[in-house]
Amino acid sequence: MFGFRAVQIGLPEVDFLRQNRIPYRLSLALENGASVAADPLQMPLASQSVDLVVLPHVLEWHDNPHEVLREAERVLMPEGRLVISGFNTASLWRLRQVFSSKHAGAPWDARFIGLLRLRDWLRVLGFELDGGRFGCYAPPFRRRIWLDRFAFMEKAGSRWWPITGGIYVVRAVKRVAGMRIVTPAWRQERARRRALAPIPQRSHKIHD
Repeated sequence: MFGFRAVQIGLPEVDFLRQNRIPYRLSLALENGASVAADPLQMPLASQSVDLVVLPHVLEWHDNPHEVLREAERVLMPEGRLVISGFNTASLWRLRQVFSSKHAGAPWDARFIGLLRLRDWLRVLGFELDGGRFGCYAPPFRRRIWLDRFAFMEKAGSRWWPITGGIYVVRAVKRVAGMRIVTPAWRQERARRRALAPIPQRSHKIHD
């Protein structure tokens, strides 16, 4: 994704924007390590000033996930991108959460948000889904030996049961009704010159 400004909200200990080509990147959170210390509900950013907002597992632990999305929509420019990762409710991870105690710790103390539910939230705010991917198909074992034994599920998951991955990552685009993309004047001028350029004629000589 391209643009001028990108913001990662939450999990400042992991740089999810490290592979991105946008020149101005920052992390925003109340935890230590963020480049900007702020609440996701009150981001000190101007409206329509950011090209990309990344929410890595933020909505599951926040008390007001709807308001976090609303604030992300505010700072995003028209046609800006929003990337969200979350725990899939239609997965073995969700089954593990059901049988875990309330004090089991992360990620089992999170409020998993189903993908259909998230899609409805995004539509209300004017976002349009623009792609995504599932991952983590193996059961969430703690021991490495069991993870190795079920490694085949990671390889076959995307082919045989793609929507049952433990984690999803979706990309959404902020749509603005009535917005018109203005073509730069130099592009219009170049297109006009091309249209007026003479078409070379092939000459055929007649030989007696």
